[in-house]
This record gives sequence, C-alpha cells and structure tokens, in this order.
Amino acid sequence: MGHHHEPSILFPLLLITLSLMRGKEVVASRHLLETAVLPAIPELPKVELPTLPTVLPTLPKLELPPLPKAELPPLPDHLPTLQQPELPTLPKPELSAVPHVPALEKPELPPLPEVPKLPELPALPHLSELPKPTLPTVPTLPKKIPFPSLSPPLSTTSP
Repeated sequence: MGHHHEPSILFPLLLITLSLMRGKEVVASRHLLETAVLPAIPELPKVELPTLPTVLPTLPKLELPPLPKAELPPLPDHLPTLQQPELPTLPKPELSAVPHVPALEKPELPPLPEVPKLPELPALPHLSELPKPTLPTVPTLPKKIPFPSLSPPLSTTSP
C-alpha cells in the first residue's frame, strides 16, 4: 500500500512562502541600480575600412571557336514502303451449352394489415383580428454625458 500524503499542508506553506518573497526582489534590484556606481565604459576606436575600388578590372572577352557544321547524308528520292505486318488469327473458342434453369415462382407476401382511419379534426374557431404590434421606442440620450475619471487628479508637487 502506498502512503497517503496530506496535500492540504503544502498549499498554505506555498502560499506563505510566496507572500514572504513578494516584492523584495524588486526593491533590492531598484536599490542596487540607484546606489551602485557603474564602471565607465571605455570608448573603442572606430574601425577604418579600406576603400573599395570603384572601377572593376576589365576581363578579356572569351572567344569560343566556331563549331563545325554537321553534314547530314542526303535522303534518297524514293523511300521504300513497308509492308503491313500480318497478325495471326485466333481460333474461335467453342463454348459449352448453357444448362436449363427452371423459372422461379413469384413469392407470395402476406397481406398488409389495415390501417385504422384517424378521426377528423374539428374546424378551428374564427378568431377576430388581432391589433398589430407596435415597436418599443428607445429613449434618446443627451448629447454630452460627463464621464467620471477613474485616475486620481495629477498633483503638481513631486515627492
């Protein structure tokens, strides 16, 4: 059998630990930034890059040797005609006679049960004409509505 730990003890302990830690890091880091003397960063000399030539050296033009023309042999005046190949004829297969299958009788289904007729509904009574519904009117709002400010007023004195 496994041991059953009480998880209800862990949550208040975690809550107390986090509440004690809350905000101290921010105050400590702010204090370090305000009181610590930062060392001066030495200025590095600017790197001077050599200037690139504005005109690139001209390369000699490549001359390819001319390719020799391919000489094709002349075609004969009269081309011989090819004979059409003869395909061998396949012998016709002899099929055996289809055996006689007797005709099937039409199956007889049982007669459908009779469906009882539903009673006729009585005619609806004549209703008098109902008045047409009217749409509700939306009240108009004044053009200028003062909105309350959620931020406190700005003070001119600095702390």
